[in-house]
Amino acid sequence: MERLQEIIAAHAGREGPLLPILHDVQAAFGHVSEDAVRAIALALNLSRAEVHGVVSFYHDFHAEPEARPVLKLCRAEACQARGVEALAAGLAENHRVKVEAVYCLGLCSVGPNAMVGSKVHARLDAVKLGALVEALA
Repeated sequence: MERLQEIIAAHAGREGPLLPILHDVQAAFGHVSEDAVRAIALALNLSRAEVHGVVSFYHDFHAEPEARPVLKLCRAEACQARGVEALAAGLAENHRVKVEAVYCLGLCSVGPNAMVGSKVHARLDAVKLGALVEALA
């Protein structure tokens, strides 16, 4: 709870602090627990339902920790044009990482792209993606 209070305090006085707090909590703990929802709601004078609504609406936030590493694979049009669908098909049977579809990581000219944590990996092909998955597992 101490780390959670530090995160909340770091955003004190900021306009619209809910999303930045939730992102920091997700990054620090790997999920946004019910205890965190309660503490954030109390600190921001919001209802738990309001905070929970934001947590459940955005795909970046998880109520439970994910046991596997998460690989966010860009499935936007530019990455599709560069072959991401074949890469995604190759990952379909991989149970060592959780693959989440995202729609644009902002590096359209160097796709296909994936993100792990806050690090983006560009110009992926089957070999590079395979190495990335192996490094995560």
